[in-house]
Amino acid sequence: MEATKQRYYTPEEYLELEEAADYKSEYIDGQIIPMAGGTANHNRIAGNFYAALNFAFRQQDYEVFNSDMRLWIPKRRIYTYPDVTVVAGEPEFFNNRTDIILNPQVIVEVLSKSTKGYDCEDKFEAYRTIDSFQEYLLIDQARIHVEQYSKTAKKRWLMREYDEEDEAISLASISFQISLQDLYNKVKFEVVESQGDRANVEG
Repeated sequence: MEATKQRYYTPEEYLELEEAADYKSEYIDGQIIPMAGGTANHNRIAGNFYAALNFAFRQQDYEVFNSDMRLWIPKRRIYTYPDVTVVAGEPEFFNNRTDIILNPQVIVEVLSKSTKGYDCEDKFEAYRTIDSFQEYLLIDQARIHVEQYSKTAKKRWLMREYDEEDEAISLASISFQISLQDLYNKVKFEVVESQGDRANVEG
């Protein structure tokens, strides 16, 4: 992710530019950073998780949003678009705008090569400044691997890893479960050949 021009933008300027833009950008304390386009696997995984959550919560007091919903993190002055967000009860909207929420409970990010480090470190640190935030899932799109972080107390988080297709992810803050098989449904992993394999093929 690269910043556009090295100049300071106010949050109001960002929102005005974002409404007219052909692509989505994040706002990080004065800088506007274009977001990379999602791959087919990225969309499959995010879509699978969103659909499962949306179906499970159809009669419950939770609301699920996809990456079209913007999140404002006031303590870090960040506007971002999580891949999937779960809100408990009624969404709290920023300045009565129905496209910016303030109170996520669960956030899901599908990792890409360009954003993996940011999602795992700086973005997670920013998310933790949100009082309502209780759970974070980081899903690898290149292999079966999920990291789940759940809040157990103030400044205390428990991490669990999933890397086998017959496992199921259970959310800690909400009654919900999804198998890794369903999460990665229709995902096509790239076959990485070793140099020896390539030499045999070429020979």
